[in-house]
Amino acid sequence: MWISYSEDRGDWKTSTSIAKANFNRKNLSFKNIFQANPPIDSGYHFGSRLVIKDNYLYASAGERGEGMIAQDPSKHPGSIIRIYLDGSIPKDNPKFINKKKWLPEIYQIGVRNPQGLTLSPYDGKIYASNHGAKGGDWFGEIKKGENYGWKILGWGGTNYSGTKIGPKWKPGFTKAIQYWVPSIAASAITIYKGNEFKEWEGLALITSLKDMSLRTLDFSNLNNVQENIIFKKKIGRIRDIQIHPITGKIYFLTQDALWLMEKIND
Repeated sequence: MWISYSEDRGDWKTSTSIAKANFNRKNLSFKNIFQANPPIDSGYHFGSRLVIKDNYLYASAGERGEGMIAQDPSKHPGSIIRIYLDGSIPKDNPKFINKKKWLPEIYQIGVRNPQGLTLSPYDGKIYASNHGAKGGDWFGEIKKGENYGWKILGWGGTNYSGTKIGPKWKPGFTKAIQYWVPSIAASAITIYKGNEFKEWEGLALITSLKDMSLRTLDFSNLNNVQENIIFKKKIGRIRDIQIHPITGKIYFLTQDALWLMEKIND
């Protein structure tokens, strides 16, 4: 198993780190395979979501509240990481192709606080959700060697003081599939595949912290993305969402409880 966590690095500094462990019910044999450097004295924006695709491990490393660090590819915070499952580095990562100044683990830069990361069972692509500041949350595809623009771009949001951050998007940066202004505090995401809610096949399920909502997103036509709010403020701030691989029922983890969503047969 693989675990992403907030690691105490000493002197009040912490990092988004990843460990590999052999699991049993009594003990975890725990070994670090990645640390986001430099460690930073901050309690903010760890990101820290994982996706496994083939023999690769993708991870989100938030920018820890440091803003423009997300535009510095010689530092990990504010980026999407790609390593092998044993922690070694793929030789087709951007550094070895056309991004000589990038750290070897970095796959994409310019993110703020990505709290959702998922692999689509339909197109094999990896998608992320990202907190903006005061507005500017987004859902989008992870793309090799590209840049989502934080903090040059504000994605439609502003600083919490109300001052402008930057444009929503401009050429040369990755364009998200969907933006939310004002912020919904987008958190965990998944792409639905299952029998329980057949009408949601292939849709992105987006959860949030601020309005405690579940939303479906039909992005099959990128020129006409369709969003539907399923519920708000019913189960609390949603931290995680998982689809049961056999039944297709939906499980949510909130700050208070584990919830199950299923259809009620009349």
